[in-house]
Formats: sequence, structure tokens, C-alpha cells
Amino acid sequence: MKVAIMQPYFFPYLGYWQMLNAVDIFVLYDDVNYINRGWINRNQILINKNPHMLTLPVLEASQNKLINTINITNIAKQKEKLIKTLNLAYAKAPYFNKVMPLLEEIILCKNSNLASFLKYQFEIISDYLTITTKLIPSSSICKPENLHGKYKILEICKVLNAEHYINAIGGQHLYDKQEFEYNNIQLNFIKMNNIQYKQFNNKFVPNLSIIDVMMFNSLEQIKKMLDEYTLI
Repeated sequence: MKVAIMQPYFFPYLGYWQMLNAVDIFVLYDDVNYINRGWINRNQILINKNPHMLTLPVLEASQNKLINTINITNIAKQKEKLIKTLNLAYAKAPYFNKVMPLLEEIILCKNSNLASFLKYQFEIISDYLTITTKLIPSSSICKPENLHGKYKILEICKVLNAEHYINAIGGQHLYDKQEFEYNNIQLNFIKMNNIQYKQFNNKFVPNLSIIDVMMFNSLEQIKKMLDEYTLI
């Protein structure tokens, strides 16, 4: 059983989706503290050849609150603004007509809980990309409440009978392979290869939201990109 665990992000970049696609179960790490100015409620899209931050408004967000206790600002005007921004940015992109209805469906979701909203986002996009990985919120997994950091990760892996844990490349300084091996779990870190694609006729801007990838690439192209990574 291959497992990955990560905070749920707002339309995350391609490397996040590679990790999600590489495992059998992907745990949306929603019972940990919210990160201010992180990627939980914002990501970058392409506007006028440059990265532009697309932000999902949230109510009284704080690093002292768990992700699954935070609500989004479910106001029609603000959601319409997000949709208008995406229309202006990508109306001339080759796959706009296929992708934009999905984005609208996600953004107009009535669920005001941030974690539930993000889970819905992952379900819609996974369906489009034909990713069959099972999505589980960490808050739904029975575990001791006093666990934190690597001990909480290890416990989740044990509960799910994980034999292989895949973590984002940024976690190399946090987790020790020998410690996971001691618990009969193989640990690897996933690193996205150098992937580029045509963004209109502009100089390529890397690591933008999956929205950008979907707007400029066919499903077949994206499926190939999902496998373009290295396990370390």
C-alpha cells in the first residue's frame, strides 16, 4: 500500500498532483495548523506573461487554528471575481472551454468549510485527470490526539497499513528513512522533473497552479507529465 500525506492546497502545482497520482491513498492533512501566506488558500496563475496570485478568501484564518476548522468567505461577488480573473487570464488558452466549466463548478461549491471545499476540488480535478487514488481526510483517521510531526505521520501510515510512504521533496530534512524502515515502511521523496510546455508564445513560467497546466495541455499530455518525476 502506497500512501502520501499532505496539507490540502488550493489548485496546487503539477508536482503535488504527481505525488497524489503515485499512491494508492492520499491523506489530506486537515487536522494540523493552518499556514498563513502558504498554499492552502492561494496559488499562482499566469496573467500578462507573469505569475499572479489567485486567492480564496477565508474567514478569521489563523495559524492557531486547524485547517478543518476554518471557513471560506462564501460570498457570490468574491467567487464571481475569481471566475472573472480566470476568464481574463485564460480565455484564449487551447483547453479553456473544457477546463473552465470544472473550475466554475469548484469555485461555486456551496460548502463553506475550507477542508471540505478543497477535498471537493481534488475530487473534481482527479476525475478529469482520471486519477483513481483514494482521498482520505486525516481528521477521519482514528489516532491519538497528542501526536505531532513525524510521530503523527508514522501513526497514520500504520493505521493505513502503508508499506511505502511518499513525501514531497521538501520533507527530506524532516524525515529519516531509517526510522521509517524500522517501522517496516519504505520512505521516498518525490521530485518533479524539469517539465515545460507552451504558454501562448511567452517565455515559460514554471510551477504555476494545475489550472495553468490544464489550460495549455491535453489530458493525454498531462497524464504523461504526471509520471515525469524521480523518487529519491
